Amino acid sequence: MEAGLAFLHVFPYSPRPGTPAARMPQLPRSVIKARAARLRAAGDIALAGHLERQIGRRVFALVERPGRARAEDFTVVGFEGAPRPGTLITGIVAGHDRRRALLDVWETAP
Repeated sequence: MEAGLAFLHVFPYSPRPGTPAARMPQLPRSVIKARAARLRAAGDIALAGHLERQIGRRVFALVERPGRARAEDFTVVGFEGAPRPGTLITGIVAGHDRRRALLDVWETAP
């Protein structure tokens, strides 16, 4: 993506009564859905590129739950094992599954 964004949260706008935007002409729902779908697809491509660039990098991540952590740049990291939530881990990114970076080997961060 031109702006360099890798993590998108896309949702259609819903007009709220009484707001200036609600008084503006509204697009057909089909146009809104198509635009959101295109943006989500572009976001998926951008995320896959970001994850690909993480391969070989050492990351420090905070465990959110077993098998899932979040790196310093907010990249979701998957791993085998069950350190407690709140534990800091470090490891080399070995690959990805188009949704998260994957660590083959990790250790508790010092």
